[in-house]
Amino acid sequence: MNKNILALFLFFMNIELNAQNDFLKNLMETKPAEFSNILQNQQKYEVQILYTQIDRNKKNKPTFKTFAYNADPNHYFYPASTVKLPASILALEKINSLNIKGLTKESTMITGKDRDGQTEVKTDSTSANGLPSIAHYIKKILLVSDNDAYNRLYEFLGQKSFNETMWKKGFTNSRFTHRLQTSMPTDQHKFTNPIQFYNNQALVYQQDGQINNENYYPKEAIKKGIGYMGAGDKLINEPLDFTQKNKFALIDQHLLLQKLIFPKAFSKQQRFNLTETDYQFLYKYMSQLPTESTFPKYASPDYWPTYCKFALFGSEKETIWPKNIRIFNKVGDAYGFLLDNAYIVDYEAGIEFLVSVVILCNDDQIFNDDKYDYDTIGFPFMKNLGKLLYDYEVKRVKKYKPNLSSMVFDYDKKLN
Repeated sequence: MNKNILALFLFFMNIELNAQNDFLKNLMETKPAEFSNILQNQQKYEVQILYTQIDRNKKNKPTFKTFAYNADPNHYFYPASTVKLPASILALEKINSLNIKGLTKESTMITGKDRDGQTEVKTDSTSANGLPSIAHYIKKILLVSDNDAYNRLYEFLGQKSFNETMWKKGFTNSRFTHRLQTSMPTDQHKFTNPIQFYNNQALVYQQDGQINNENYYPKEAIKKGIGYMGAGDKLINEPLDFTQKNKFALIDQHLLLQKLIFPKAFSKQQRFNLTETDYQFLYKYMSQLPTESTFPKYASPDYWPTYCKFALFGSEKETIWPKNIRIFNKVGDAYGFLLDNAYIVDYEAGIEFLVSVVILCNDDQIFNDDKYDYDTIGFPFMKNLGKLLYDYEVKRVKKYKPNLSSMVFDYDKKLN
């Protein structure tokens, strides 16, 4: 990336340019047992980190100072499920922008098909009324990172609108080109399904199938690794081509998290078109644990409290969740890439900070073989990094303790 462009971007995000690498690097060096392997093998693990400190004034207004470690919008990583958060936000925005009487995020959403390879959805057994909706899809995305739920929002947005809306909002280092976990050929993701919305039996909105005639793929090929598993589990001894896959640069992810958690810190033109109810809806399900949900119901042993909580807890099954801590986040894991975008809050200690992080956990450099080093490298790193930043925040002196009452929910009750 051009240094001047990077400087402008970092200025916009309030990043300390003279501390872009040193602060986090020096902090990790204080814990060599946890981080020396990562620091000494940056080329292999491709770690990028953005960490934002938050200070409040007497009126509880936040100010930010962000530090970066190897944050490079031109260095490609596969964003996995982190693309689901912008899809959720833009789906709510689209409902608001359509401004159609009777159309809400709770309206029944019936997905049809008008091309081979597309699939229909008319019911949803995981919802309270057995019917699909934007709201219920977002719940499933934020609670357990459901892939099909993302695909339905992708189809509602349409590929062209999804991308161009994000670019207009300043997320110019990203592209969203396909559904997730499908066998659909790449060019078919340009086509999205027809959709109808109902309130009871009344049709309130109908959207025809859409097509994007634009080409959003980069001119230069993006290839990674030394091999990948092809059809029939056959090893192909050449790099895996990521050129036509999604891209969601970490600096874009972190900016999106900032705008979502702290909308009033941005001008009205820079904010998302969301209502206060929309924000509270997103906060609730970003922070709710799968085991606290009734609809959908996520039971053990398939799900556990830290199932989608990587930073600070490393998705460890044995963790007893501390009631004073909540994490508002969206994670991702695929092709060996492990990611988290998290706003971490300790209500009792008055601690809050933002962290976005990605690490590649694929020592053998073979992709698509489901043999990745998440448990030995990725999750321990995520846990250690979260704890490192949390412990630093415990010691960091703040003039005022934050008032976080607007983000407190009754988690002792099942949240539908």
